[in-house]
Amino acid sequence: MNALLARQRKAYTAAPMPSLEARKTKLKALKAALLKHQDALCDAMSQDFGHRARYDSLLSDVMPCVGNIDYTLARLGKWMKPSRRNPGLLLSPASVTVHYQPLGVVGILVPWNFPVMLSIGPLITVLAAGNRAMLKLSEFTPATNRAIKALLADAFDEDEVAVIEGEAEAAAAFSALPFDHLLFTGSTAVGKHVMRAAADNLTPVTLELGGKSPTLIGPDIAIDTAVERLIWGKCLNAGQICTSPDYVLLPRQKMDDFVAAYRAHFAKLYPKGLASDDYTSVVNPRQYQRLIDTLEDATHKGAVALPAIDNYRDDERHRLATVMLANVSDGMRVMEEEIFGPLLPLVPYDSIDDAIAYIQARPRPLALYLMSFDSDLQEKVLALTHAGGVSINDTVLHVAAEDAPFGGIGPSGMGHYHGHEGFLTFTKAKTVLKRGKINTGRLVHPPYGKPLQKLMLKFFLRD
Repeated sequence: MNALLARQRKAYTAAPMPSLEARKTKLKALKAALLKHQDALCDAMSQDFGHRARYDSLLSDVMPCVGNIDYTLARLGKWMKPSRRNPGLLLSPASVTVHYQPLGVVGILVPWNFPVMLSIGPLITVLAAGNRAMLKLSEFTPATNRAIKALLADAFDEDEVAVIEGEAEAAAAFSALPFDHLLFTGSTAVGKHVMRAAADNLTPVTLELGGKSPTLIGPDIAIDTAVERLIWGKCLNAGQICTSPDYVLLPRQKMDDFVAAYRAHFAKLYPKGLASDDYTSVVNPRQYQRLIDTLEDATHKGAVALPAIDNYRDDERHRLATVMLANVSDGMRVMEEEIFGPLLPLVPYDSIDDAIAYIQARPRPLALYLMSFDSDLQEKVLALTHAGGVSINDTVLHVAAEDAPFGGIGPSGMGHYHGHEGFLTFTKAKTVLKRGKINTGRLVHPPYGKPLQKLMLKFFLRD
């Protein structure tokens, strides 16, 4: 890893400010490789998961990357141009501009749940900003890693983009490398370790974490409509998404209606239940057992399990349909930890103010979902709650907005990528002040107390 970093840094030093055309060439090569390898990527992800719906992989991994490349290609020239700033009267005559300079070598730590989107997606922005990249891929997706390595080898030399594999020890060593920036996507607990390791090198970090993203169902919306809007976001990738709806806040008197509507919609989306090709497995036996343990912990402490279908679990193939949970309470693992799977606690409220207070009292999540057509309630929730991002009357899809930043807040992360904000994350905005032959700066040189200096102070310090 150290040798690869040294090689990339040497290559960057030899070409520290790639031209617009050079960057576009790299992005076009990446797009061509993505399209060429899309079938291999989908097959590999399904192999790693035991079964992963092809459309889940195309819609959530491959297609967003292709769209991101097209979006970036159309705007990159504008992003790269230095921006003019106002020098103000004190600095005139002079010009002030901000230049957007590549950082150098960026490290990307990739999780297992969306191994293509969360490796290629950040890479697009890193390359657009003129950097080189090293990617540490998850040990839980070996088949996908091979496919990603083949894809990247088609498009880049190792001194441009390099891939690292290995277990947790390799990830720890990767985090400790003196990158010019480090992007980590994963759990809050691991994110703390990554940030500590980066601190030794004063490496700036972008942390895309998770947390417990609530869905708040307003009192005005029909339950059937609310369920229709949230169920795909919960079932996509079997809930193994950092922005998946983690729990639902809903009017107390509508609990039974919610359960009935969820079961009806689940049957409509997946008529063959766990045998449906459109439903994705839990990634591996380890994660499946974690979810079963979490479910059993809840029921042992008084929760009521309400599966979406009768035959809701397949231990051999680690497949699990959504299990709703009523009568949940603090102290249960399902209410303390990010679920990252197809468990869905239902938390009843008696007033909307109680529901908002419930959200405010908990760590700030990566996403917040509101199901309501009441514009006053929408504004109230937006004003009184914090989250990395919000979807109103939808779930998850705000992440796909190419022209908007994505990132958490507090325990759910720090920093942004996607779109223009991503470009800014992976560049140094360097201020450049430029004077001509007239040097007004000498007016403030010592000895102090000259009449013109007194006049200048009087002018600039006036009320």
